Amino acid sequence: MNSSFILAACAAAVAVMAFSGCATASKTQADPRCYELRVYHAEPGRLDDLHARFRQHTLRLFAKHGMENVGYWVPVNNEENKLVFLLAYPSREAREASWKAFLADPEWQAAFKQSESRGRLVAKAESTFLKLTDYSQSHLTGNLTKGGVRELRTYTTPPGLLPNLDARFRNHTLGLFSKHGMTHWFYFHKTPDQPAADTTLIYFLAHASTNAAQASFGAFRKDPAWIAAREASEPQAGGALAVNAGGTSEFDVAPEESASH
Repeated sequence: MNSSFILAACAAAVAVMAFSGCATASKTQADPRCYELRVYHAEPGRLDDLHARFRQHTLRLFAKHGMENVGYWVPVNNEENKLVFLLAYPSREAREASWKAFLADPEWQAAFKQSESRGRLVAKAESTFLKLTDYSQSHLTGNLTKGGVRELRTYTTPPGLLPNLDARFRNHTLGLFSKHGMTHWFYFHKTPDQPAADTTLIYFLAHASTNAAQASFGAFRKDPAWIAAREASEPQAGGALAVNAGGTSEFDVAPEESASH
């Protein structure tokens, strides 16, 4: 069965990921929650089995132990057999307690043992702890992508210039993204204990399609308001605000049934 379909069914089956028909959002000034971006690389041929375990067991048990299932997706070009997901916790301490209880849960232990009877499902797991920026939206709910794609973008700044990049996003970029048809999801910094925390901005956008994303960014980059904002911000900082011009980008499948809540 198609892995995206399985993922969609998985998300739809869990009450914590239920959504209404339209997206809503609120601004956050000082959101204390800890977010965790997790990337699982499935063993060859085992991605569908991994989705099945999430659908049948993992999401419900995460919720049982106080973890918020924020969103699940797979890359459009999933050559690395990835499952990407975002969890939220009241705090980092709550995260540690939740995972300890989850891993000790007899139901999880039984599900894990049964699902790996033919070998392990996950070859590699990656985890990044995040906190919302003061200009990010929070608690975005609803059918965010309407069958389109979500885009994960990462910008790296020269040392000391992350506040300058934040200021440009806060004062100019977000409004211009909206002007050119891009839908905001979350804007994150890494927590201070993470590598490159003081030089990294991670954020998510939604588009109708990858072609729509390219058209939106093409119009954005030609917009005189953007050109003026960039030309004003960079001399003040002594140069470009991102060392990876335009950032890195990955497009992800977000089926309507599992649109971010």
